[in-house]
Amino acid sequence: MLGGFELLSPEVALHAVEQSHGLSVDGTLDSYSSYVNRVYAIRDDDGNRFVVKFYRPGRWTAEAIKEEHQFLLDCAQAEIPVIAPLPGLDGQTLHEVEGQPIHFALFPRTGGRTFDLETDDDYSRLGALLGRCHAVGASRPASNRLRCDPCNTTAAYIQELLSEGLVHPKWRDDFAAVCDQALQLITPLFADVPHQRIHGDCHRGNIIDRPDRGLVLIDFDDMMMGPPVQDLWLILPGHLSESRRELNVLLEGYAEFASFDTRTLGLVEPLRFMRMIYFLAWRARQRNDFWFQRSFPDWGNEAFWIKENEDLQAQAVVIKDALDEA
Repeated sequence: MLGGFELLSPEVALHAVEQSHGLSVDGTLDSYSSYVNRVYAIRDDDGNRFVVKFYRPGRWTAEAIKEEHQFLLDCAQAEIPVIAPLPGLDGQTLHEVEGQPIHFALFPRTGGRTFDLETDDDYSRLGALLGRCHAVGASRPASNRLRCDPCNTTAAYIQELLSEGLVHPKWRDDFAAVCDQALQLITPLFADVPHQRIHGDCHRGNIIDRPDRGLVLIDFDDMMMGPPVQDLWLILPGHLSESRRELNVLLEGYAEFASFDTRTLGLVEPLRFMRMIYFLAWRARQRNDFWFQRSFPDWGNEAFWIKENEDLQAQAVVIKDALDEA
């Protein structure tokens, strides 16, 4: 079970930033919507605006968070538009709240609008940005981050859901069966697939468009070691079979900066199944949070698991059909 933020009061949060970065803040503390971490907008006495991110206790080790920061700093050094953490008085980007096991980092506050992919030019621009990001990502490993393959992630998440009795008893066998079927299909596909640093959660909500800088990648919280295709399929408007045109344009922009192994396109639908399992496990870990219970009161009931099983079974069929056609 993950830790919480019960002792992180506004006063504690502001004091932590003042101590770590030598700022004199004006008391402003505006909360951003985030059910994973705690993220606040603050302002110093000179009017400079910042965002402070408090990492949920128990999710990542300090070493893993530092690897997220290193990826961001590497991208920034290569002039890739990201929002990199700011060093504190000690020169470090990661700090800990005094007396609490809560790590935090300070970032410059960056405005922008949500990026809506509508035209071929939009897909090409985004492909180019991801190609640049992945070229930098391949320059060094991240040994403390998750490795995106069925054995290292998905199988463990499934076991966690089953062993903790979170699946409704009436649908437990169905859940176990569809997961076992899918794992047998997809696990061999990841053999010998190269892994590197990637964003990991590159959906449209984690891309903003700024008039002065163009596209900016944000929220590297789920950065992982994985196949680059993981950052591409989340951009597509539907299943791979329905998104070939968008994919081709995306890859045209990508190829300007990095090579792409088209054989890994066979991982797209397996990765979709893996993401479905990931969200089940991730939300299960937050099931006792007051905010989560208020926002998702029906999570885990019988109707919930009926729907989840139906979705997983449908995705398993998509995977099998794709393999049969290959």
